[in-house]
Amino acid sequence: MTSTPQPIDPLYNPKLRPIIDKVIEESIDLDGGLMVVLNNLQSKIGFLSAPMQEYVAECLSIPVSKVHGVVSFYSFFTTVPRGKHVIKFCIGTACYVGGITQMIDKAKQMLGIEPGQTTSDGLITLEVCRCVGACSAAPVVVVDEVNNGRMKPTKFTKLIEKVLSEEAAA
Repeated sequence: MTSTPQPIDPLYNPKLRPIIDKVIEESIDLDGGLMVVLNNLQSKIGFLSAPMQEYVAECLSIPVSKVHGVVSFYSFFTTVPRGKHVIKFCIGTACYVGGITQMIDKAKQMLGIEPGQTTSDGLITLEVCRCVGACSAAPVVVVDEVNNGRMKPTKFTKLIEKVLSEEAAA
């Protein structure tokens, strides 16, 4: 059995390390600098690995537990790479009652992954979130930060097929 080689952590990647250092340098003295640094790193790198969190803590002279606490508290931060497309299922009360579990089951069936996982080709990550604030459009599925409301299994299938066909055409 062969294993897939793991990509080098961004902190140790010679192409990404200068980006990390620049983000930290630009925000080190700002009020709320930790949030600014984490947001910018997430935006530029895509995720906040454990070594990156330790490095941020060291550079900002704060405990790594504080950095990890912020990263683990806010759902928009991730500690692992996400797919090119992120599909989020709102599991707030209105969406849950409206049938979001049917869309989750359909996604699992179509893509062969569970929420919290990414397809082996790195194309799609499935996630659940607590509420997207669009309760009147429940159930809501968010694809790449675009809310898709009043979702039904057939509509959801077409949404996934659209994402996949756009990728095949690219």
